[in-house]
Amino acid sequence: MLITITVCARDAEYWVKDCLSSLCAQDHRPLQIIAVDDGSNDSTLEQMQSFLPPQEDDIELLVLSQGRIGLSSGRNRAVNAAAGEWIAITDIDCRPDPHWISKMLSQLPGPDGENIVALTGRTVFDPGLTRISRLRSKSIEKKYAVRDKSVSLANGPCSMFRADMLRSIGGFSPDWFHAEDMEVSLRMIQNGGTILYVPEATVQHVAEEGLLRFLKKRYRDARAHFRIIKRYGLRGVKTSRNLMVKHDFISDGAVISLLLPMLGLWLFAVKLLWPDYPTVAIFCMLVEILLLVVPWSRIRILWSAAIWLGTGRGIIDAILGRAGHR
Repeated sequence: MLITITVCARDAEYWVKDCLSSLCAQDHRPLQIIAVDDGSNDSTLEQMQSFLPPQEDDIELLVLSQGRIGLSSGRNRAVNAAAGEWIAITDIDCRPDPHWISKMLSQLPGPDGENIVALTGRTVFDPGLTRISRLRSKSIEKKYAVRDKSVSLANGPCSMFRADMLRSIGGFSPDWFHAEDMEVSLRMIQNGGTILYVPEATVQHVAEEGLLRFLKKRYRDARAHFRIIKRYGLRGVKTSRNLMVKHDFISDGAVISLLLPMLGLWLFAVKLLWPDYPTVAIFCMLVEILLLVVPWSRIRILWSAAIWLGTGRGIIDAILGRAGHR
């Protein structure tokens, strides 16, 4: 069975070689690999074009390019050019393990009576050398540990879709610049499909470094997740058999988001007890206590703030009728 693997990238010249090498190292054949450059300003496109895949008859590399119009549009270009019965997606900062595709294929045709339209693996974040990278790695690991066999999210770094089903629902929505994997997954479920989680199908993700980069991503995710809730409801989506499938936000965000309101409640309670004590001093005291009690609490407080700011921006988007955000 021919499988197509797609990856879309922008300004990712340092990651191209390792990513494409890991895709070529898959133990499944035949294989078609489609790499799409999304209007990069660096040498990403040149790196893709100069990459030499193995000289084998049953592996093909196709490189496409487009303007800076977004990940969803790039994925759709790859979907339109794909020849495989199944279309796998990953990200340029990922390194799928050699058995990634074959482990997912081993689950087909799936349980009796289930219309399997996608399979999704497990992303393993490199813990790296910083507090941020270790926190992110642990957060993702804990979430995957309690994931059900049937899920509502085929994650962008590590999933595979049935080509005919993906095309029949119109592919990825071009106005979704973030959480596009979640949005297309929910549409597939609404159209009678089931998504299977295959934990043995692993993909290695480079370490997520840098506090500012981390907070920007959490802000962006929260904003996109509110858009998901606005469109598909708070509880999740119903399948063709009228069963409710809950949202699958891969994050500790729900717990982390409580930190900021909790600080606010503590501040209010202490202010009631000592009304004459300066508010700023009380707040600083509470933060110091939190720093002593909760590991990495400074980062977690900022994380909580990023989630609330992103959610607030999502609410404003909804009120103003805005579509996707870049």
